[in-house]
Amino acid sequence: MDFWLKDCKIVPENIEVSISIEDGKIISLKKIAPRRGAEIINMKGSVILPGLIDAHVHLRDPGLTYKEDFRSGTRAAAIGGFTTIIDMPNTIPPTNTPRAFIEKLKIASKKSIIDFGLHAGVSNPADINKVNKLKPASFKIYMDLIDKKFLNEIFRVISKINGNKPLISLHCEDKDIVTNNINNELKKKKFKPENYANTRPPLAETTAVSNALSLAHAYGLTIHICHVSVKESVELINKAKKLNISVTSEITPHHLLLNLNYLKKCGNFAKTNPPLRDNENKIDVSYLSNIDIIGTDHAPHTNSEKEQNIWDAPPGIPNLESTLPLLLNETNRQNITFTDLKKLLCENPAKIFHLKNKGFIKEGMDADIVMVDMKKEGIINPDNFKSKAKYSPFKGFKIKGMPIMTMVRGEVVMEEGELFKNNGKFVNS
Repeated sequence: MDFWLKDCKIVPENIEVSISIEDGKIISLKKIAPRRGAEIINMKGSVILPGLIDAHVHLRDPGLTYKEDFRSGTRAAAIGGFTTIIDMPNTIPPTNTPRAFIEKLKIASKKSIIDFGLHAGVSNPADINKVNKLKPASFKIYMDLIDKKFLNEIFRVISKINGNKPLISLHCEDKDIVTNNINNELKKKKFKPENYANTRPPLAETTAVSNALSLAHAYGLTIHICHVSVKESVELINKAKKLNISVTSEITPHHLLLNLNYLKKCGNFAKTNPPLRDNENKIDVSYLSNIDIIGTDHAPHTNSEKEQNIWDAPPGIPNLESTLPLLLNETNRQNITFTDLKKLLCENPAKIFHLKNKGFIKEGMDADIVMVDMKKEGIINPDNFKSKAKYSPFKGFKIKGMPIMTMVRGEVVMEEGELFKNNGKFVNS
């Protein structure tokens, strides 16, 4: 045995076990104490969860590394209890050709301290087959940036792939609605942050969700709807599931825990796509049983970029370091259960994105583990983020419950805020 984790509390069962780890794998879970002479890390009855999986991050590498890179981004992830991340393709160049995919894979392999996957984009449908052979986690499509004809062509080409069809992840906002609304708002020459939300109303999202579901049904493909933000989207997706349309959904911590008032309060630092919603439309914790995963949509920018006027400031919120503390705080408040956390942040992401040996604390799985202290209190302070982005609409939030150790394949990469060297691996290899 390489070593034992002694006296770990498994939740929600609240049982204590000792976990033996060998060659980065969980070999056994036993209630008895490890034998004498074994190397031991005493967890002292602390709560452990499977290592968190974030299927939606923007680490800006290559091309935009002044905002973030795979080193700084995965260090931030480790602080936040994440052991696997999946990076989005909107870098420079975009990850939409075999060459760009291979180049990003090399960069991530050198810099990442946790395990990682890569989403692919699409600029030329002729490249889809070649890119698919490199095992992207999904093909990510931004519906607010392409017309319906091109979207249909992407679905058609993917449906013709021999063997298992790749997953399609979608940013669901209708391009025509968004474009028309932006033009109308710009004519008014108003620069209040809340005016930005008018350009991307709930209708833009639900129209795109309906279109995506229709295409998934027509072509028999599996889709994943990113960052749902309104109740009606969840209802549309649930109806589709009952019709055996293969679809899963994701929510972000900001769409779950914040509302439109934070766009007024925090200005551009709360600007994101889709925008924060009013209380009438927004999703709350009561909807979590109908949502498949939580993705941070970690989207870092510099403060100077965010301090531009509302129309020029880029959308995006850095979330890797704040998500788990915020959700553990909700668990302490009895709004979210440990079962919810494991399903939304560990188990379902592993299933949806086919991450072998991830997402569960079981024999034979990777020893990806996060230890949490449910009594530890703190305040969200972006000045202390390991991310290059030093802002957050959650700034000043008081939290109770924090990750205190992160382990990737048996290697401790974070303990009590201190980070250690590690070589992350490509999870789809």
